[in-house]
Amino acid sequence: MKVLVLGIGLQGKAVVHDLDKSRLITEIIAADTDLTEVERYLSRSGVKKAKAAAFNASDEDQLKRIISETNADIVICMLPASFGYPTAKAAIDAGKPFVSTSYPGQIVELAAKAKQKDVAVLPEMGLDPGIDLILGKMAIEALDEVHGLYSYGSGVPEPQYADDNPLKYKITWTFDGVLLSYKRPARLLKDGKEISIAPEDIFKKENIHLVDIPELGQMEAYPNGDAISYIKGFGLNQRVTHMGRFAMRWPGHCDFWRIMSMMGFLEDKPAMIDGVEVSPFQFVSAHLSPRLQYRENERDVVILRIHSWGLKHGRQTHVICDLIDYRDLSTGFFAMNRTVGFTASIAAQMILNGTITETGLLSPTQHVPPQPLIRELEKRNIRIQYREEG
Repeated sequence: MKVLVLGIGLQGKAVVHDLDKSRLITEIIAADTDLTEVERYLSRSGVKKAKAAAFNASDEDQLKRIISETNADIVICMLPASFGYPTAKAAIDAGKPFVSTSYPGQIVELAAKAKQKDVAVLPEMGLDPGIDLILGKMAIEALDEVHGLYSYGSGVPEPQYADDNPLKYKITWTFDGVLLSYKRPARLLKDGKEISIAPEDIFKKENIHLVDIPELGQMEAYPNGDAISYIKGFGLNQRVTHMGRFAMRWPGHCDFWRIMSMMGFLEDKPAMIDGVEVSPFQFVSAHLSPRLQYRENERDVVILRIHSWGLKHGRQTHVICDLIDYRDLSTGFFAMNRTVGFTASIAAQMILNGTITETGLLSPTQHVPPQPLIRELEKRNIRIQYREEG
């Protein structure tokens, strides 16, 4: 089987690495804008099945051409989310299955076309979204009646590597993406009431709570996106009174960004400085990015917690799933690379080997069987702890 991977950044490299170890995969086309950089990565990584290719994702003709001419059996899109729709459309037109780690967004408009073409289109197959949704479905199905579901995700430095900067944070994916997530509104359900939170309010003290994570200690949790929209996706009913999605950081992070947001440092409106137009957002991203890099011997840690509660056999029961993963210093892959990139690779292989048979626009909550995915993650030493408490 041949796989086309579009976008060979931090997560894309992890996809290629994982595919290279699969007996199912015979050839990988690793495509990005900079052919020399991809070739350099492949030569030093020890990957044996991959070939480099160059294309410009902004040029739809080039995008269509590389998908059709490589004649791959599946397309994995690791490009920024804005390229998801044109890439999915080109894959569907070519009759190729499509996997990505981003939210569906505009791709939902392609649902009918994907079904008509009998092509599987599976977005949201990373960590968050991705593993969180699949574990959420599993945690819900463990209960007879669901009253609440909270999902937590985080990618941060290990505690001993977090104290050399006041943010207690370092970068394992695009910092622009991190900052953009600090600018989006949130919705959650609490005590049966829908709560909407404006972007400038997500870091306010009343919206923050603490979570105890095994082996790591306390972390701050703040609202992360629209949790209400997942009620329907999970097939939940009116008995649900709590629904929340949260991101976590080390204590103190939220106070810092609350002040930065209040002072306008996340605003997009550009100003002229010494003849150059630059926005506060652009300045913060460019200024902080080089100061928030990991050293070679430093590890990140990814934490994912799913907490559902309700009734099981007539008794109040809490179901908790914890995923904790660390950087692999032997390969250099961050925990974020592993949990995002390896998951996308596994999803593509599940389509190719017939574990996932449905076509059309697919969802992790409805079409990805939890146990096969969990088994594959565990083969890669990504472990999930499951427990039930009264």
